Amino acid sequence: MSMKNDVAQLCKRVKCASRELALLDTKAKNDLLVNMAYALMKNTAYILKENSKDIKYAKRNGLSAALIDRLVLSSGRIKVMADSLVRIAELKDPVGQIIETVNRPNGLIIKKVRVPIGVILIIYESRPNVTSDCIGLCLKSGNSVILRGGSEAVHSNAAIHGVMIKEAIKKGLSRDTFSMITDTDRRVVNELLVQEGLIDLVMPRGGESLIREVAKRSRIPVIKHYKGVCHTYVDESADLEMAEEICLNAKVQRPGVCNAMETMLVHRKVAGVFLKSMIERFRKAGVEIRGCPQTKKIVKDVVAAKEDDWYTEYLDLILSVKVVRDIDEAIGHIMKYGSYHSDAIVAEDKKAAAKFLNEVDSACVYVNASTRFTDGGEFGKGAEIGISTDKIHARGPMGLEELTSYKYVVYGNGQIRK
Repeated sequence: MSMKNDVAQLCKRVKCASRELALLDTKAKNDLLVNMAYALMKNTAYILKENSKDIKYAKRNGLSAALIDRLVLSSGRIKVMADSLVRIAELKDPVGQIIETVNRPNGLIIKKVRVPIGVILIIYESRPNVTSDCIGLCLKSGNSVILRGGSEAVHSNAAIHGVMIKEAIKKGLSRDTFSMITDTDRRVVNELLVQEGLIDLVMPRGGESLIREVAKRSRIPVIKHYKGVCHTYVDESADLEMAEEICLNAKVQRPGVCNAMETMLVHRKVAGVFLKSMIERFRKAGVEIRGCPQTKKIVKDVVAAKEDDWYTEYLDLILSVKVVRDIDEAIGHIMKYGSYHSDAIVAEDKKAAAKFLNEVDSACVYVNASTRFTDGGEFGKGAEIGISTDKIHARGPMGLEELTSYKYVVYGNGQIRK
């Protein structure tokens, strides 16, 4: 059988499985999620053994430190994956939720009811935890899923999927309900992206080049964010000690993720004091600073920032720094160079904070907090299937509700339209 036929047949089986999953009751879904969590913990040694194969491959092939950080599993990270499944089980089931009820003058009762989307295709790179998060969220929201991870994490993904699908099969679900494609041939992805009518939604998770390629080739709706060029603006009214802690966390705590700060903007009235101390702390943490001319005047040996730096998602211990005239220049910079992902202001002035929140059109905007909180788990969603910077259907971290659509259920007693 040809690759084209193989992919089409798989998608048909997954589509059939999605109809069965959509009818599964809440208790059955929650019980399975808890069983999957226990299974991950029980099989920690096996999963770590498979993960070590991927780490060796990554180091041998010169993958970046940021990619390797995303790839590495530990017993602690596996526990986090298991805990996420338990939290998802504890969340309210969105399927069947009545969003609104309208009683019409002619006696019709119209209910807007949440339903699963159907079949979701996840194309992702590096992070093995995406495998468990996506299976968990899709299970609870009643969606079947096709997982296609990158070659760099093939052993880790297969191990996690294998452990979880065994639990699903024990509960009577089809093996096709949560399918994983381990074939790393890119032609497989191209075939998947034309399966309109069988796959309902595509979510690419990875580097900008992967996401743009998927969006270009797909005949199926795609929810995405291309990159995370996240900013923190330190206002003239900021508590500077607080600002240092927020900025350090946003850049250093985990630099290889999409919600890490890539550009720090500082009001000129506090730049002289703030930057000397802040840049010293960044350097102690191993951060390379690329600054504007004003930044270089304050801290002499800073590397000069180029125009491309303001657009760059480093995913590394590199930070662009710019001194701005006022909040308007800060907002203008964010709207020109940003990626509509996550941006923050540190300010005690409530009017400045309100202005920033109103005028920065990003998926997540913060006052006096780190951009690192843009995450499904941190937002109380249990986990996330991805982060969207689109404006249609879903925006920001996507959890259970974002994995549903809705239908109108209409009750009558013989009404006909005249």
